[in-house]
Amino acid sequence: MKGKVTTHVLDLGKGGPAAKMKVELYAEDPSIVLAAGVTNEDGRLDEPLLSETAMQAGIYQLVFYAGDYLRDQAEQRQENKILSLWDQIPIRFTITDEQGSYHIPLLLSPGGYSTYRGS
Repeated sequence: MKGKVTTHVLDLGKGGPAAKMKVELYAEDPSIVLAAGVTNEDGRLDEPLLSETAMQAGIYQLVFYAGDYLRDQAEQRQENKILSLWDQIPIRFTITDEQGSYHIPLLLSPGGYSTYRGS
């Protein structure tokens, strides 16, 4: 089994995938962007954020640009109010098994968010 880091985002407020949300993966040093992407119509990235030889044990930070996404959703509904106080949502996690699968989903709503280790 080859290691990889993947994610997806579900918008609980609308009851479906969060398309067009920017996501970035950082190494422990927050000045080093390892990967970036934008979620597709299924709320997923088209490629893993890390895979195979890029997988290294260590601490990582996955940043979801929720504020940009939620503002765009409000504009599409022609609403002027701010939907959420979330701007960027950082999720710090540790890779211990370089051959392991690390799926880090985000469940987002204007009033809160949660994450878990997916499969």
